[in-house]
Amino acid sequence: MSAMDSFLFHLLFYLTVFWLLPLPGNSADPDPLQDFCVADLSTSISVNGFPCKPASEVTSDDFFFDGFTKEGNTTNIFASSPTPANVLTFPGLNTLGIAMNRVDFAPGGLNPPHLHPRASETGVVIEGKLLVGFVTSNNVFYSKVLTAGQMFVIPRGLVHFQLNVGEGKALAFAAFNSHLPGAVVVPINLFASLIPNEVLTKTFQVDAEVINTIRSKFRS
Repeated sequence: MSAMDSFLFHLLFYLTVFWLLPLPGNSADPDPLQDFCVADLSTSISVNGFPCKPASEVTSDDFFFDGFTKEGNTTNIFASSPTPANVLTFPGLNTLGIAMNRVDFAPGGLNPPHLHPRASETGVVIEGKLLVGFVTSNNVFYSKVLTAGQMFVIPRGLVHFQLNVGEGKALAFAAFNSHLPGAVVVPINLFASLIPNEVLTKTFQVDAEVINTIRSKFRS
C-alpha cells in the first residue's frame, strides 16, 4: 500500500468513526450562540426554539419566574399537580437547554406513568415521602422511597412515576436538560386519544367494555 493509499484509508476510517459516534449536541438542546434569546411567543416555534425577542424589548422580568410560589391544584383524578417552568411559561429559558417542574401531591397522590421524549430528568423531594420508579427498555424496574432532601434521576425517554406514600402532602422539584422536555402521560395518551378500540383491546387482551370504562375516566 502506497503512502497516499494509507493516508486515504486512515482518513476514511476516522471519518467513519466520527459519523458513527453520537454527537454531544444530540443529548440535549443545542448550545446557544448568544448571551440569551428570550422567546418571542407571538411567533410559531422554529426547529429548536422560538425566535428571539428583540434585545431592546427584553426586561428584567424575562429572567425571573414566580410560578413556583403557589401550591398546585391537586383536586383531580391523580391528586397531583405539575407546575412547569419551560420555554412556554418562562420565555427566558429559550435555547438554554434547561427547564424545571414543581410537583405537588395530595395524600395518596400520583404523578402517573409518563415519559419526557426530549430530556433526562433529575429531581429532589422537598416535603413528604415519595415512591419514585422507572422502567428500562428491557422492562427492568427500578424504584426507591425517597424523603425530603433525597434526589433521583430518570434517563431520557423512560417511563417513570412518583407516588405519595406518606401520610400528608408531598412536594418535589424536577429539572430537565431541555427548555421544552415534553410529557407523554401514558394513560391519557392511550385512553383520551383517538386510538381505535380494536387496537387497545388487542393490546391489553381485554373486552371493549373494559376499554370503554377506562376511556370514560379520561374524557374531558
